[in-house]
Amino acid sequence: MELPEEYNDVNTWPRITFSQWVYNPHVTENNELDVQRVYTKWDPHRHYLVTVLTYLKKVFYMKAFGDNAVANKEALELSRNNPAGYRKMVEKCVKESQRGMFINEPNSSLKFKQENEMHVALRELMVDRLQDPTMVTRSIVLNCVKEAQKIGSERIKAASEKKEKEGADEGSDENLAAAAEN
Repeated sequence: MELPEEYNDVNTWPRITFSQWVYNPHVTENNELDVQRVYTKWDPHRHYLVTVLTYLKKVFYMKAFGDNAVANKEALELSRNNPAGYRKMVEKCVKESQRGMFINEPNSSLKFKQENEMHVALRELMVDRLQDPTMVTRSIVLNCVKEAQKIGSERIKAASEKKEKEGADEGSDENLAAAAEN
């Protein structure tokens, strides 16, 4: 969010720009929320940042868009003429955004990673075993981590073996089909 130096004067709108691509009829090609279309005249006595933030949230829950949603006309037309196609573009946008969450800054002490089987196992164990927050100890958490590593490794190995078996079965089917042709 950017506030101009003259912000809160008449007709000095706040700007909301997304750091990643957003496919929505209310968001421009430059990834900026079209605030001026809704607040045609910014009145500091009637409009507040909280109302802009409420509008920001609202545009992502809309099921249909009015004629004032012209920041991205392609998205507007697709939402009206091909709702399934619009949904597919939104899902593509969301996946791209989620992928961006795992790009880590060099030399950062925080490292974000995609969820894997060990994370799933750890969450399941902690939900099951740590129901009373007053009873959580370091050793209980570390035991959950160790057990999750084992469970996760077993799940990954089983999934890999299943994939190999399915690949081998497909190969057998292809060999049979080739033999039948000859």
